[in-house]
Amino acid sequence: MLLWYIAAFCAFFIKGLCGFANTLVFTSILSFGAANLEITPVELLLGYPSNLLLAWRGRKLLQPRRMAPVAALVLAGNAVGALLLKNLDARPVRAVCGVAIMLTGVQMLLRERSGSKREDPPAVGAAMGLAAGVLSGLFGIGAMLAAYVSRRTDSNEAFKANLSALFAVENTFRVVLYLVLGIITLSSAKSALLLLPAALLGLFCGLQGAKKLNETHARYAVLALLIVSGAVLTAKAIF
Repeated sequence: MLLWYIAAFCAFFIKGLCGFANTLVFTSILSFGAANLEITPVELLLGYPSNLLLAWRGRKLLQPRRMAPVAALVLAGNAVGALLLKNLDARPVRAVCGVAIMLTGVQMLLRERSGSKREDPPAVGAAMGLAAGVLSGLFGIGAMLAAYVSRRTDSNEAFKANLSALFAVENTFRVVLYLVLGIITLSSAKSALLLLPAALLGLFCGLQGAKKLNETHARYAVLALLIVSGAVLTAKAIF
């Protein structure tokens, strides 16, 4: 159980620092000794209150009109992802999504370095929203959604607030769906309750660390984390 506490602290330290990738860290630490079906519901129950806290903390920076369409797309993709998690071998999907996230992160990094602020076509945003929903429902990973929100916010605090609000909406839907599908069990709920103090402590430490990063460094950290997320996801599918 000690490893689970360490995973919870580290995962939510990264969450507080960059706004996402807590699932990536949590599953990466635990995946060698536990199945994805055991890890995902516990991480969801830990992430839900964290997302609510971050969304409330940055409530003045929320952009509901801009984020509502992608929230609907995420929920649609979420149902597909959850069913895949329950019934199918998701390794091919994991590999494709991992490569897509890496390429998205590289493209965004190049655009950041060039200083371009051009908006994406609506079709690109729709595709990213659906992909984000499938990936989140399947693995609980929000890297694609982070890529979408990063393109539409101009500060690290706005990024965290809007991303966390979207995660909170998605988490609400996924908690109900996982309960219906039997993915969340009494055992996973007890584990999440035990790990919650470690997760909240990690979140607080991450938020304090984020205050020491300037805006440019914070955005580069987010983009680097996107690329790493994609690489890890692809490697897990292959190996």
